[in-house]
Amino acid sequence: MDLRFSKRLFKIFLFFPILIYLGERSYLAYDEGFYALQARWIIENNNWIIPSWWDYLALDRTIGIQYLIAKSQFIFGMSSFNAHLPTTLASGLMLLITYKLHQELLGKKNAIYSPLILATTYLWFNFAHLATQDMIFAFLVNLGIYGLIKANDKNKTNSKVNLYLLMSGSSIGLAFMMKTFFIAVPIISLSPYLFRQKEILKKNAFLFGIIIGFIPFIIWLFSINPLIDKNIILHLLNKFNNLSSSNTFTNPIYYYLWNIPLNFLPWSFISIVGLIYQFKSQANRNYYLFYFPIIFITVISLFSTKTPYYALPISSIFSINAFLGIKTLFNSNKYRDIFIVFVSRFIPFIISLSTILYFYKFKNSINLNFKEELFLISGISILALTYLLISNIRKSKYIFIALIMGPYLLSSHIVQSGLLTDRSRNIRESMEYIIEKENLYDQSIRVDVNSINNNQANSKIIRISLLTPKLGRAINKLDELSDSEYAWTTFANSLKVNNEKFEIIYSDENLKPWNLVRKKYNILKH
Repeated sequence: MDLRFSKRLFKIFLFFPILIYLGERSYLAYDEGFYALQARWIIENNNWIIPSWWDYLALDRTIGIQYLIAKSQFIFGMSSFNAHLPTTLASGLMLLITYKLHQELLGKKNAIYSPLILATTYLWFNFAHLATQDMIFAFLVNLGIYGLIKANDKNKTNSKVNLYLLMSGSSIGLAFMMKTFFIAVPIISLSPYLFRQKEILKKNAFLFGIIIGFIPFIIWLFSINPLIDKNIILHLLNKFNNLSSSNTFTNPIYYYLWNIPLNFLPWSFISIVGLIYQFKSQANRNYYLFYFPIIFITVISLFSTKTPYYALPISSIFSINAFLGIKTLFNSNKYRDIFIVFVSRFIPFIISLSTILYFYKFKNSINLNFKEELFLISGISILALTYLLISNIRKSKYIFIALIMGPYLLSSHIVQSGLLTDRSRNIRESMEYIIEKENLYDQSIRVDVNSINNNQANSKIIRISLLTPKLGRAINKLDELSDSEYAWTTFANSLKVNNEKFEIIYSDENLKPWNLVRKKYNILKH
């Protein structure tokens, strides 16, 4: 086998333990459970145009991610693994585009380190295992940036330049289909570069690319508008206005000053070092490595709604900056030894202290099962051991490898523990028990939508519905049930004693406040 091909294959398989999980899966309620449930209704109702929520239309967002989840399950089968395939594919492509961006901005040498850094940041590997549009959007943003960089390469022929401009332009429309008006944020963040290279905006290939990218949205627009009360764009604008005003996710303007460093662990500090180094270097790549992330953070900080995943599109750039930060510290006579002492002594000490506190203080409250605990503790231990060994390594190359290998092994252990994929384990286990006990695999179970009267009830029923083998249509009251028919309801207190119509089949703490009830068979009626 060709050595170059073997190296490429190794680089691909290197990310499999972080990207792929084959064990038990369950959803979070928001947002992946929301999208997965909408995707289920797309298939069951054979309605690929209008996203729904129970028996109502949900017109506050595009159908982009729901369509992809539904199409994946339609082709490969109904399973949580297949529902996550669009995100998994986008995550792999984002690693690839980070690798390519490193090559373009810093050179081909050591380009594998930037995607490895990205794959070991909590923000990235957490959302790599969520069936949402955020990773797809982040990939498209970075694909657009890559296209702009390549189009500016003076060694490229006109045909190749046009191809990259086409790719960059099309990423805008495709990203709009994922997160609508949020695409304005990366465009504004790239404004210093676009102002300097404003002739790009006049290129036919770039403009044609924008048109191509918007084709899925335009097709959906003309398909859905005749079926709804007003233009879908007005519904999307209402959603944007709601997010722009005070709401549940409104946070202070300084929110990202602590949230991004927290979610970009363990590379936050090193990435800031790289950011400072890049600013001082005043190179052409400043437009991408410095101005783009700084303006991006500024813009999203001014927006009322603030969530961790809004920062995901700049995580590739932060990873490249982290590589620069490590390189800068290694080349510094003043800070190199301090950095190595900090990594090889302080971090293992903090890890050891945290492990002791877990066993003596938090073990019972965190409620990990044996597999989760084993993988998590072994991953943390390997990280501590790897960093302890750094003090005995002399060559910078091997220190670099050890510095990244520790978080890589920890991230792999966290993913393979199931903590990021079996998000609602207790609910899943309760559902598996009652489904098998009552043999409900082919039994339609309806949902009393009037019971969805608070966030807790809504959160639970999303996850319960996704784990219900055969989900029936919604009802407004239990009296709508036919004899021997099942339903999920929270209004079960009045059914507990001598009820002539209904009986409670199952109730437990994991599913609370929901109860599975059945309407009794009326002999006289039949």
